[in-house]
Amino acid sequence: MTDLSTFPITARWPAKHPDRLQLYSVPTPNGVKVSIMLEETGLPYEAHAVNIGKDESWTPEFLSLNPNGKIPAILDPDGPGGKPLALFESGAILLYLAEKTGQLLPRDPAGRYETVQWVMWQMGGLGPMFGQLGFFHKFAGREYEDKRPRDRYAKESARLIRVLESRLEGRDWIMGDDYTIADIASLGWVRNLIGFYGAGELVGYDELKNVPAWLERGLARPAVQRGIEIPPRP
Repeated sequence: MTDLSTFPITARWPAKHPDRLQLYSVPTPNGVKVSIMLEETGLPYEAHAVNIGKDESWTPEFLSLNPNGKIPAILDPDGPGGKPLALFESGAILLYLAEKTGQLLPRDPAGRYETVQWVMWQMGGLGPMFGQLGFFHKFAGREYEDKRPRDRYAKESARLIRVLESRLEGRDWIMGDDYTIADIASLGWVRNLIGFYGAGELVGYDELKNVPAWLERGLARPAVQRGIEIPPRP
């Protein structure tokens, strides 16, 4: 049986099935990228809920795996060369799991890099901007009398979602006919923007046609429906 005891994170979140990939997460837009990916690929895994509301991602055990203190993170007992691999950053984990399983990432080099560019686009733009908009619109930021910060992020979020709208013209998925990690990277963020954040009006979501249809297709996938609830919130 695989021994994961040398990884301090397992002291706080013990592995009941150490032969399975260990997921440390919570169903936020970044967290569900990995749970959706795991559900889509069928890899055996064990999910551990990290209570970010109680700062569990800043405990020594979690920081031993991810010094950046953010979810999601994974510990794969069967990493490259059969050795355990600890990994953080949702985009990096998506790429790793795609390459590990040979799924949801084109095999031809051109298609592969085009897919990767859309994952990086989400990581560097869509996610951070939607997250800031969510703060200024839904959370403490809404109390600020100065609305310029909120409006700045609303404007950039509106621009970014129209980049996606344009990309999806004539396409079911970001890469065309094939659903890939590029879609998985962005689905949770668009879902949160119009749902949890309630910011659809700020970005003119009702003016779009391609993004809402894409989101509906994505949320209809059984693996997505399961993944957006994993792990259950503490």
